[in-house]
Amino acid sequence: MDRTAFDNLALEHIDSVYRMAMQLARHPDEASDLVQETYLKALRVAERFEEKGGGIRPWLFKILHNVFYSRVGRQKRHPVLAEELPEATADGPAPDEPVPAWDLESLDWDHVDERLKLAIESLRPEYRSVLLLWGVEGMKYREIADIQDIPIGTVMSRLHRARAMLAEQLTEFAEEKGLTDG
Repeated sequence: MDRTAFDNLALEHIDSVYRMAMQLARHPDEASDLVQETYLKALRVAERFEEKGGGIRPWLFKILHNVFYSRVGRQKRHPVLAEELPEATADGPAPDEPVPAWDLESLDWDHVDERLKLAIESLRPEYRSVLLLWGVEGMKYREIADIQDIPIGTVMSRLHRARAMLAEQLTEFAEEKGLTDG
């Protein structure tokens, strides 16, 4: 594939890559940095990209996940100044406490009930990530397994658990909308 075709193909998926970067980084600036680094890495190895049936999107997601987890590893090794430590009374989450996966106001989910958004946000990251890759990005189990570097059985298990947790949290919502048998 020539460079122009590769560039065009890769750029078609920049919105999906950014959405996943937001899911991982949980901050627009960090997500933008992740996307930029992902595309830089992809462009460096563009001549080695081979279409293997899944397209370029899973390949870009794999690079994104590698970039993200490399950054996380580097950040864990850096010392933290005492002035940068959160105070006991500081507002917001502590460093080891997860922050919301996305800014709900910036999401273009106009037709999605707020309860569903909150239920998805409340999932642990490993469940939320698999659910969003599958449900929003339309990835296949094998693609998700490759992207997250986990066995396909783990993907299926996490997806099953994520869906079960959502179903449990949204029982009242489903009854209200007439989506249950009872």
